Amino acid sequence: MSNPANLPPLSVSILGVEPLDEFIGEIADFVHHMIMNRPDVGPGARVEVEAKVGVLKDKVSSTRLMLPVLVETILAPDFDLRFETNMSAAQHRHYNTLLNHLQQLSLGPTHPTSPLSYKHVKLVDSFYASDNPRDREKIRLTRDEKTGTVVEVMTKIRLGDLNIYCPKRTADWRVSVNLEVPVPGFHPPGSPTFTRKKDRMCYSHEEFNIDLTQVTTTTSPNSPPEVTHELELEIARPPLLLFTASKRGDMNAPEHERNAFDELIRSFVNNARILVKNASDGWH
Repeated sequence: MSNPANLPPLSVSILGVEPLDEFIGEIADFVHHMIMNRPDVGPGARVEVEAKVGVLKDKVSSTRLMLPVLVETILAPDFDLRFETNMSAAQHRHYNTLLNHLQQLSLGPTHPTSPLSYKHVKLVDSFYASDNPRDREKIRLTRDEKTGTVVEVMTKIRLGDLNIYCPKRTADWRVSVNLEVPVPGFHPPGSPTFTRKKDRMCYSHEEFNIDLTQVTTTTSPNSPPEVTHELELEIARPPLLLFTASKRGDMNAPEHERNAFDELIRSFVNNARILVKNASDGWH
């Protein structure tokens, strides 16, 4: 009788190729569709693709969704639910500790990937109503909290969301595609409708930014500020995103360019999954 430990090498399939991962393919198709069908709002508009960690909740009971699935699942876009991104201060510290540790490890010579970079920024967002009454999007003026220097003035147009339910984890996640449209020559018309202070730890790795943020929102001088904590992953370079999206499926482009968009989304999904996997208890 042959030794069962002498295992022969296996092909990945009967065709010798690995079938496309439907999960990653669905997210790639969604993001690509949103990019290629985005409205034309001017040459300065910037496409934003981000994944936020949070909890998917039933709108009626306000409890976390309980669906009859065993593993991570993409929900249909018309599924009626609420997504909450606010984590506890303890959860915030948990992620801060994990990311700081990873950043230090990444500087070592034996670390398997390129190093993570880190910076700590403090920003203040002031929101103003648009002059156009038909424009629902508020104008956001962002300043550096320390110097008061204006960082950017823009409006954000939401293009679409895709919700991912994770029954084996303590958190879920959402992929969002937005347009950030600059507002040149903007002069604040008075007091903002509300302000938001962002105390943010920014971790950058290759084509991705991970932002861990404490947000303090003030809606009026007489109301107490609301403090929330958020974690998001973002594709760092919109021009790269647009270039790879334009080459996807183009048989006249080199193979590495045709595949670059799907590889970018694959890494994006992998990073989001790692963040969700390392979530602990502590979601509001």
